[in-house]
Amino acid sequence: MSRAFVKEPDGDMAGDDQLDLPQSPHPNYVTAAGQAELGTRLAELEDRRRHLSASEDLADKLPLTQVDRDIRYVKGRIESAIPVDAADQPDGEVCFGAIVGVADETEAVAEYTIVGEDEADAEQGKVSWVSPLAQALQGAQVGDVITWKRPSGDIELEVISINHSGD
Repeated sequence: MSRAFVKEPDGDMAGDDQLDLPQSPHPNYVTAAGQAELGTRLAELEDRRRHLSASEDLADKLPLTQVDRDIRYVKGRIESAIPVDAADQPDGEVCFGAIVGVADETEAVAEYTIVGEDEADAEQGKVSWVSPLAQALQGAQVGDVITWKRPSGDIELEVISINHSGD
């Protein structure tokens, strides 16, 4: 095949053009902690960018384009952030920012905090407000039994506590 029909990279190195990470189509609700985490993440990325920019090592140039892409993503998340104060949410009802205690059919108890997409961390019990679990819990009150539709099978959960203060 003739090299005349092969597209060459436009930059100095392959990978100079990093595609932007997709932004969520959902409103970007954040807790105060989530907004602070985004700020911290941006500061860390900007520090890393300064370090990589100062380097003379060509091997640092590809990570630099990735860091630039990540900075654009985090800045977009910060700009689109809609802060929600959990203390301002309706008492007695599961909504954004709530810490929800639930019991399953075996009476095993778990606690979930409904947070923004960027804050979600299943190991910490933090679930995104757009997740199936959070959607099932949305609007529930203490004593309500909800059905959490999961790929591994539906499970019924009873809401046993709701805390909006984060205490």
